[in-house]
Amino acid sequence: MFEPYNVAIVPLIVGIVQLLKIYGLPAKFSPLAAILIGLVFGVFLLADNIKEGIIIGLMFGLSASGLYSGGKNLMENGNRDSK
Repeated sequence: MFEPYNVAIVPLIVGIVQLLKIYGLPAKFSPLAAILIGLVFGVFLLADNIKEGIIIGLMFGLSASGLYSGGKNLMENGNRDSK
């Protein structure tokens, strides 16, 4: 069952994707990797049934990819503004 403290999985997914990128995952595939990892967490660890797991996993994976891209854009815009 989904609990509010499970949201801590989102930064964990971001960290796993960063590790995959260090080990050779092309950056263009990082959103897909985040969604797939989210699905794994949702289906196998968090939900009691497959449908709920898919929805929760997609929510976590999409949140993680948005968190990563938002942080990346913030850093790029911050560097551009300081010049």
